Amino acid sequence: TSPVVWLRTRFYYLLIRLYFDQEFSIEEFTRGAKQAFSVVSQLLSQRKLDLLDGLVSAEVLQVLKEKISLLSDNHRDALAADIDAIMYTTEGDVRIYYDDDGIKFVSILMRFWYLNGANLPDEVPGETKVFQIVFGDESTKEKRHLLTANYEFQREFTEGAKPDWTITRIEHPRLLE
Repeated sequence: TSPVVWLRTRFYYLLIRLYFDQEFSIEEFTRGAKQAFSVVSQLLSQRKLDLLDGLVSAEVLQVLKEKISLLSDNHRDALAADIDAIMYTTEGDVRIYYDDDGIKFVSILMRFWYLNGANLPDEVPGETKVFQIVFGDESTKEKRHLLTANYEFQREFTEGAKPDWTITRIEHPRLLE
């Protein structure tokens, strides 16, 4: 992450704490986002989309229903991220905005890098190389792919709104396009 982006996101976190939620902690948010990412990605992989209601926005859920049905089993398996297989997490974009009716929203894009043992080809569509990591010796080697995903979390901070974060964007580049 560039120093400018890092400073900008920290400034937004300060604004969130000052104006929306005095208890907000990026560390706590990141822990919750990792857990949500793991649960949602596994449910996507298992095609249990009905269990995503309330976690994922209705618009995103509708798009996912169409995309998941078109995936091969191997690509669908690659969506699943066990929480212990998440290697790195970082914040992307943070946005604070108001709509014309005075409704206040905060949106945080999280980026995840995770290991997955799905049987994927060395080259995925779009001719992008998937990183592979081999564990063990030659006789028992286990191949894992280092994959990425972007999940955007949004919460309404208007007085009286539920204090829940909802996933409003799900991207698994080269897998869920």
